[in-house]
Amino acid sequence: MTRFKKRLAVILAAHFVLLLVLLGYYSYWTSLPPERTCAGCHEIEPSYRLWATSAHRDINCAGCHGTALSNGIHSLREKTRMVFRHYSREHYDDISLTEEQVIAMNQTCRECHRSEYAAWQSGGHAANYARIFLDERQNSLEQLNHDCLRCHGMFYEGDIHSLVHPIDIEGPWHLRDPEKAGQPTIPCLACHRIHETGMPLPAWDYDESDGIHYLRESDRVKAGLFDRNERMFLNASVLPKPVMWDGERQLKVSDDPRMRLCIQCHAPSAWHQSGSMDDRTPRGAHEGISCLSCHSTHSNSAVNSCISCHPAISNCGLDVMTMNTTYAFRDSPNNIHFVSCADCHDE
Repeated sequence: MTRFKKRLAVILAAHFVLLLVLLGYYSYWTSLPPERTCAGCHEIEPSYRLWATSAHRDINCAGCHGTALSNGIHSLREKTRMVFRHYSREHYDDISLTEEQVIAMNQTCRECHRSEYAAWQSGGHAANYARIFLDERQNSLEQLNHDCLRCHGMFYEGDIHSLVHPIDIEGPWHLRDPEKAGQPTIPCLACHRIHETGMPLPAWDYDESDGIHYLRESDRVKAGLFDRNERMFLNASVLPKPVMWDGERQLKVSDDPRMRLCIQCHAPSAWHQSGSMDDRTPRGAHEGISCLSCHSTHSNSAVNSCISCHPAISNCGLDVMTMNTTYAFRDSPNNIHFVSCADCHDE
């Protein structure tokens, strides 16, 4: 063997050993608990503290964020950029996820929350950009505007002009980026935050009957709203309780904080009149109940919700299961949100 071949063999062997060492250290590093890895960076420590008291505290950071090699060159480039910014002392405050990353998180959420994901996918909140922004009937009635993105596209990084063309009521409309057509406008992180604040929930007291009842409810609200303009997540419990009116009479509104979340998008006019604009605040026979009294949390389905409170034949002799209670048509004779006793009975 010539000297050149020997030297080449030594170099290749050294590189192979180095690669094995790096891969071994990489495997060792990713297996360590977060307090010995991620939490070692002062920039990440605040997020680590939130994670440590969240429902996801038993899931390693890499389970959601991935590793330096989990997503190929994209992950490696991103992690390298983070290290460079750290040592270059570059001022960098915006560490928010991009819309691409937010949508990718949907699949990560799905790995554990399969039933919730399936319910969301079957409901209206899974609507994609094409369904929302290319709706000819809606676009011809109301011109698209920037405020549409407050509920449909909270994480979109442009404005309405960079998303849809033309901005008028004539059409035909098309998305400037056709690849966005199938992307969801309300992903999981629109209403949920991974690093939820607060202390872990205490164990149930099984000496108390309320603690072992299968219908028990947590007093901690986990859902909230991602505010597009402020670029921050607001827990439903800190959202203001709406003041709603039926003509000149103030309505009784449910104390359920989750209803405050619903009304952020299903909102009334500036005068807060029940039933105006997209509002669905109950009045009449159902005044004061929460949206979640009838609607499932992720699918929004209200199928068979009537039988939760009503017998098949109500006390007044009407079969509530056969009544037209739909909200799909404003002229529904028994719109479930606004139906009153007088709609069926003479006063």
